[in-house]
Amino acid sequence: MEMEQGNMTDPSIKISPDVKLGENVKIFSFVNLYGCEIGAETRIGTFVEIQRGVVVGKRVKISSHSFICDGVQIDDEVFIGHGVMFINDLYPRASNADGSMQNQEDWKMVRTRVQRRASIGSNATILGGVTIGEGAMVGAGSVVTEDIAPNTIVAGNPARFVRNTD
Repeated sequence: MEMEQGNMTDPSIKISPDVKLGENVKIFSFVNLYGCEIGAETRIGTFVEIQRGVVVGKRVKISSHSFICDGVQIDDEVFIGHGVMFINDLYPRASNADGSMQNQEDWKMVRTRVQRRASIGSNATILGGVTIGEGAMVGAGSVVTEDIAPNTIVAGNPARFVRNTD
């Protein structure tokens, strides 16, 4: 693993011992990784958090300020723009009806997949349970609420078909 700033002792980079890193992964400062798998030659920008259970493929670029939560699978050669947010809980609550704090058993995680060579623009929000098809492009600021077909461009809130990529 190569780090652009700092090294394994850099306190701004938090990598849990249970993280699996491929060859030549580049990690910038202020990154938090735990329980995830990162493929070879992937670049992870500043202020990124990648949670337990996430699988990131090879040669992926994850830009700064992005959040990738449990249940997300990112295939090879995907581009994630700045400030992209993934969501894995369709009905989030802090507490139960009785006022007790929710824990892992009180909610249902939904899985999301971003297929090979897809691109997600800056500040997009990806709701849980969707698949972004191979080669698809999501416009900046879009909110993805349903599956995106391969090789299409979508934009808006909610994200809607704009045109094919070719």
